Order: sequence, then structure tokens, then C-alpha cells
Amino acid sequence: MKVSKNWMKTYGGQGLNTSVENLVERIGSQLGAVEEIIKTEAKYDGILLVKIVEYIKHPDADKLNICFIDDARTTKNIIRRKDGLIQVVCGASNVRQGMLTAWIPPGHIVPSSFNKDPFVIETITIRGQQSNGMLASLSELALSEDHQGIVDISNYDVIDKKLIVGQQIKYLFDLDDYIIDIENKMFTHRPDLFGQIGVAREVSGIYRKKFESPDWYTVNNKINIVSSDTKLKIENKIPNLCRRYLAVILDNVEIKPSPIWLQSILSKVGIRPINNIVDITNYMMMATGQPLHAFDFDKVSINNKAHIIIRNPKEKESITLLDSKNIKLNGDDILICTQDKLLALGGVMGSNNSEIDNNTKTIIIECANFDMYNIRKTSMKYGIFTDAVTRFNKGQSTEQCLPVLIKTIEMTLKLSDKAKQTSQIVESYPTSNQNTPIKVSMSFINDRLGTELSLKEMTNLLVNVEFKILSVPADKKSLHVIAPFWRTDINIPEDIVEEVGRLYGYDNIILELPYRKITPVVTNKLIAFKTRLREALSNLGANEILTYSFTSKEIINISSQNIRDAFQLSNALSPELEYYRLSLTPSLLEKVHINIKANIFNENNQFGLFEINPVHDKRSYNLDGLPLEEQKLAFVFSADDKTAAKLYSGSAYYQARKYLDELMINIGANLSYNIADEESFNHLGIKNIATPYEKNRSAILKTDQGEIVGIVGEYNKNISTKLKLPAFSAGFEVDINFLMKSSNKVLKYVSVSKFPKISQDVTFKVPSKVLFGEFNSFILNCLNDNKPKNTDIILKLLQIYQPDGEQKIKNMSFRIWLNSYDKTLTTEEINHLLLVTSKLVELEFKAFRV
Repeated sequence: MKVSKNWMKTYGGQGLNTSVENLVERIGSQLGAVEEIIKTEAKYDGILLVKIVEYIKHPDADKLNICFIDDARTTKNIIRRKDGLIQVVCGASNVRQGMLTAWIPPGHIVPSSFNKDPFVIETITIRGQQSNGMLASLSELALSEDHQGIVDISNYDVIDKKLIVGQQIKYLFDLDDYIIDIENKMFTHRPDLFGQIGVAREVSGIYRKKFESPDWYTVNNKINIVSSDTKLKIENKIPNLCRRYLAVILDNVEIKPSPIWLQSILSKVGIRPINNIVDITNYMMMATGQPLHAFDFDKVSINNKAHIIIRNPKEKESITLLDSKNIKLNGDDILICTQDKLLALGGVMGSNNSEIDNNTKTIIIECANFDMYNIRKTSMKYGIFTDAVTRFNKGQSTEQCLPVLIKTIEMTLKLSDKAKQTSQIVESYPTSNQNTPIKVSMSFINDRLGTELSLKEMTNLLVNVEFKILSVPADKKSLHVIAPFWRTDINIPEDIVEEVGRLYGYDNIILELPYRKITPVVTNKLIAFKTRLREALSNLGANEILTYSFTSKEIINISSQNIRDAFQLSNALSPELEYYRLSLTPSLLEKVHINIKANIFNENNQFGLFEINPVHDKRSYNLDGLPLEEQKLAFVFSADDKTAAKLYSGSAYYQARKYLDELMINIGANLSYNIADEESFNHLGIKNIATPYEKNRSAILKTDQGEIVGIVGEYNKNISTKLKLPAFSAGFEVDINFLMKSSNKVLKYVSVSKFPKISQDVTFKVPSKVLFGEFNSFILNCLNDNKPKNTDIILKLLQIYQPDGEQKIKNMSFRIWLNSYDKTLTTEEINHLLLVTSKLVELEFKAFRV
């Protein structure tokens, strides 16, 4: 954001009379980082206002004139005629007697070349005639791109100044100035600081001086505003995106160059002058931060009436903008149009079918307010970055539209003598953003800033930048503050704290380290548990990865998750990061193929990946109505086809389960594996987590209390195909909070038993319908319930065998290890344990020991 020191001074900005070095230092510490300081005075030093007293044709050049100019004898050491006039050869076609213009004396640099390859003017001879310096055009003065002739200066070109021959033009047109370029990112949340008035106000505030905005900007104008006029009608079909729209018709407008004072101001802050109407709208934008736009009424109207419609695009619509770029529109954009023409891409750029040209006589000036998020999205989508976009996407106040439009009308009538307003101001104002009072206590502010400011000091700091103090309660310990309409960023007490701190100056706050107790902080159980999970899985050979918390619509759909349950970002960095993810598994599965393809594990291309991170679901909220961060652990094991054939004979499910079993042993938790029926598969807690898995090749995980906490299994065909997963791929995803609650065992090291460990193999004939998990758990429970005291038991499946053609019976073989810490177990004790277990199994499952 480029601000002019002289321009800000016209609004009464206190503190601007200080040195530029001090000003820049204060701006940098209390407002925003300064990127560059440009001293414009150096460009124009020595360039004078002169009068062409007479001129004659050059005797040896048809297109050249010999001009004799009066500089009021200001310039020293230069050749003059006896009457004191100076001879200058000039090729401009607009030379005339009595003309006031700008003269660059010998030894001075042409301003347009100042920052490039400086061109110093010298006394030279042109076709036998001596030329002392040069008469300059606006282009050579770096004030505009007009190079058609030398600059013709009249009373029209100055404000409240007399044209005195011999004076330097830098004083005539406020070119003795400093331009301070402040980084835009510093003002992202401050729409008011994208105008000279806003920065002047803040400069006053940081110098602790009271600022008063111009009356035209803050005083309520008693103007008759209507919803439609006989010549102008506004139809706002998208009030949620166009929060205010004002327009007015001006007739008998003369399109001509702006006065030099206006061209000078715009050029200094980086705006190219075009014509008086466009320059006025740009001037008001740079002064207030409020963009405007002007249309040629005759190109917009039908039967001398204009019907402006604000709407979203229709299917397959496109628009050609002022820069001749044609874009295809979609349903989110804001369009300003008539019944048969597209006039502008709202808040971004106008169309080339309604622009003002030299033949324009009647204009429509619009002043509007658009949704900041929509403008940014549109700008990023089409790669269009204009001065209007820079301001609209910061969230301008709707309240400034009317005063800015009224001032624009006033300037237009003044700079186009015969112009007149031929319609009332027409308005659509569906949404007002009035600021509401904020109550904040003195202690609330001081405690957060580490200051001891009084209520009066706080009040003065805020009043200096035009905050209103509505009342001070009887206790004199708090304030009721209302922010001015242009401060759309002030919403909560903390905003007032920040404002007081910034205006007071953070450098003025005493540097004091906060008091800290040396008592050890309470261990965060969740963080400690996550660390335990990481260590356990790492020890099992798995690799932890960290993926984005956001995902794409495509991945959500591939995972068969319900996209309506996902939070969508209104301003995503890219379409690949548009939604908060509903589970971790899809993010992990995206990384499988690229790692398999990279063959990072060489001969045996297999690996386990895991991630521990939160996920978000619209259906889950806390007691305060805020979205929950559900902590999850996801794991995937995958091996390419060659490795799987070489090392594994069973299903990938069992490999994933092996990791999960070992993890549960390590953390002291116990989970049961259950059939993934329709009801459990669609359980609210795991619905979006379970969708990537194949129901018939997965198991639902439950705690001892019957709470569903996750799923383990292989992946469905859709996601396996789309993400190119190897056939041998499986994994699990579990809820960490539930897992932590069920992990109530504290692992302790115990000495190895002094007595021998005994093993026994046993086989059962089991009905085919009996599930392994259920049968395995029952046997283990029976053994533990009937085992000798102080004895450890380990149960391991050896084989499940079903002969060809057998439909009703299958054989399950187990190996049982028994290890007593008290004695060597006898054969009778072991046989008794197996006998009891066999009878219980027979009663429960009608299974018989072989």
C-alpha cells in the first residue's frame, strides 16, 4: 500500500510534520512493515513553471518551433536575450503564445528517466539554433502517459494555488513529497488502511494525537435515496454476496484529461491516469479504500432506461473484461449485468462493452460492497489481481458506500463543468454491518498487556482514532466501546486489547519475564499415550508419516464417505485441500502406491505405515457447540505381489491384525473382534471410518464395555482400484480416546520363572459355523479361569483344517504354553486343565477334542 505524506497531511493527520525517518520508524513499529521510501522531490528539483512569451517557426525544420520563455530570471548561469527571455527549440504541435508550461533547465534530469537511465538535459544546437533545456510533456514529467504535446498548465490544474512564473512545479503540484510503501500483508485484517484517510488516522493515533475524518466521510448526509428511479433500476438477486449496491446517473459529462494535480496524486501512488471520470473513481478508492466503477449509460440502457441486475452466472456464460481477457464463468461468481449484457465481474473488473470512451456523454457510477470471500475466490480462480480486488477481499464496510458516492458525484460535477445529476441515488441495501458496543474492563486490558494504564489513558488512545466511548460505569473500571463503521475487524474485547496495546506502543511495555512456578507440570495423558503408541508401532517395524489435515472431494468420494459430513474450507489453498478429512485411512492409502512404485525396501517390498492425528466430522460437537477433534490412529500394511507370494500364504487381514494384537499387548488394552454386520458397519462412531474397508473381510473392534472403537480389515475394490493398492493390503483405524480409556493395565517388568515352561498341542472338531475369534476367546478364558495359581498361559493357533468336501466340521489346532512361577507343573495338573476346558467347549459349541 503506497501512501503519500503530503496527501495524508491534507486530511489533518497529526504527526506528519515530523521527519520522514521518524515517521517510518513509528509506522514500522506500530502499524506495518515499510518496504520502501520514495522521495519524489528529487525527480522535479529545478523544473520551473515558465511562460511562452513568443515563438517562431524554425528556419530549417518545418516541425520545430523556436520558443522564447520567461522564467522570471530565476535560473542562473544561462544565456538570455536582451529582454531576459530564454530560447528553447521545441517540436510540440500545441505551442502557443502566452502558454504556461514546464521547463527543464540544462543540467537537470528528465523525470521519466530518473529511475532508469537518467537523461540529463544540456544546452545543445538543433539545426543551427541553440536550445537551452527542454519544454516537457506530462509523459516526460512522469505524471501520465500523455506525450502528445508539452504540458499546458492553467488554473484548472491546481488547487488553491497561484500560478507564478518561475516557481518550481514540485511545489505547485505537491511533488515535494515522500511515498511510503507499506507491505500489504500487514493490513490483511484492516480494510480501512487501504486508503490514505485510514493511514493518516492511524499515524495520528500512534503519535497520540486526535484525528477527525473529513465531514463528508462521517457526517450523515440527508440525501433522498430510492430503490428505483424512472431512468435507473437495481435488482439484487444475490443479497448474501452483494451486501450493498448504490448507483446514480450523471449527464452532459465531458470526458477529458484530469487536472494535473489529480494526475500527480495518482501517479505518485502508482495509479495510471486515464481520464477525468476514471481518475476520480481511482482517487476516491485510494483516499478511502472503497472501489467504484463507472459505466457508459448509452451502452447499458435500453430506451433511455437502465436496469442493472446483480446475479450469479448462467450456464456456459462468459465475459470479456477491460483487459480483453475472456473467461468462462461458473455459478459462484458475482455478475453486474443488464437483461442482455454482462457489464462487470463484480468486485473484480468491468467488461469492455460498457467502458467509458471519448464519446461518452452520460455515465452511471456504481459504489458497492461484495462478499470478501467470494471476491478472493473469484480472483484466485481466474488469476485476476486488481486494485479493487485488493480492497474488496479485505471486507470493506457497507456504511462507507454512500458518503464515498456523494463525494464522487461532487468531484465529477466540479471537474466536468456542464455535468448534472439526472437521477436520484438508487440503492439495494439488504445487509447492514453496524458495529455493536463492546464492554471491556481496565483490568482485562492491563492483565493481557502487562501495563498499568488508567481508564483515561485507554480512552484517549481509542478516541484519538475515532472510537466512541458510550459510557463509563459507576465503578470507573470498565468501558463501553463502539468501533467506527470502517473498523470491521473489531468484534470482541480482545480486539480492544490489541488496539490499546498497538496505539500505546509495544515498545513502551516494560520487558518482564512472566512469573513461572518450578513445580513440574501435570503430564498430558493424551500426549503421553500417543507417544506410547508411536513407540510401540515403531518397535514393530512400522513407519510414521504425517499427511495434510485437508483432503479433496475426489478422495472423499473414492472412500465412499459422506461429503456432507465434512467441513469445507471457504478459501482453500487448492482443490486438493478443500475439505477437512473424515478419517485418516484414505490419506495413508494415497501413499501406498507411490512407495511401492519407488521400491524403497528393495528385495522385500513391504511396509507398514501409520499416522496419529485428529479428524473432523460435522456430526460431532462438544457441549459448547464447537466441532470435536476426534483423535485417531490409522495403520496400513502392504506388500507388492512378488513379496506377498514369497512371504505370506494367508490373507492380508491377519497381518494387519497381528500388528494390532501386538500393539494391544504393549499398551495393556483388550479389544474384541466382531462380525462387521450392517448395523455395526454403519454405527455413527465409525461410519465414515469404515467405508474404505470391505465389510466381509473386516472386523469391528469393541472394548470390554462393548463400545465400538474402530475397524480392522482389507479394503474394498473401489478404493483399491482407484488408488492402485497391491492385493496384499490391510489395516486398521481406531479411536485413541476410547483406546486410552480401555488401556488400564500398567506394564511391569517381572523376573523370568525359575521353572520350566510346558507346551501341549490340542485339536478340536468344531462346527463350521463357529467363528475362530469367538472360539479362541472362549478357550483362552476357560484356561485362565481354571489354571493353577501364579501361572501364565499363552494360546496360539496352529492350523484350521477342513477336508475337501466337508461342509459341517472343521479342525482347529492350538498350542498351549503353561509356565508356573511357584513350581514345576505335573502331568495331572495339565491334563485336568485340558479336560475341564474340553468339557466347557463341548457344552458351549458342541466341539469335541480329538
